[in-house]
Amino acid sequence: MSGPSYVVRIAAEPADREACFAVRKEVFVAEQGVPEDIEYDPYDALAVHVLAVREDGTPLGTGRLLSGEAAAGKTGGDPAVGSLGRLAVMKQARGLGVGAALVRAIEGAARELGLTAVDLHAQTHALGFYERLGYVAYGPEFPDAGIPHQAMRRALRSGDAERSLIN
Repeated sequence: MSGPSYVVRIAAEPADREACFAVRKEVFVAEQGVPEDIEYDPYDALAVHVLAVREDGTPLGTGRLLSGEAAAGKTGGDPAVGSLGRLAVMKQARGLGVGAALVRAIEGAARELGLTAVDLHAQTHALGFYERLGYVAYGPEFPDAGIPHQAMRRALRSGDAERSLIN
């Protein structure tokens, strides 16, 4: 069964950024009970945000990439490693490949910045999703916003095929 067509793009316009924040509010704050005052942080202003939208413009998912000093606290300080975070897919879009497309778009943005790897802090229930995309867990499990998480990393090899932002 095929789902609706969608596009994943860099959220460059203010309306796109607002759509990213609306998805995060629905998934993290409303569904998962993350306090709104910790969902949004100063890193949002420094991040590359990606947005998945249906053909009719309905936001389906989002994620962000931190690099440089903004990522240092999440990546062990390695300037060549970016930090993927705030990956969220609306309930009605789960299972359609939106999450994987967002991850690949973030990896593409990381390559464009010259990064050699991407780290993330996965909610433990999502470990299998990230493992299927080539991420490897490391370190101990830890809580974040009261939810168990695990650090993961994927090396970005120069020979990796570039992924299209259009699905």
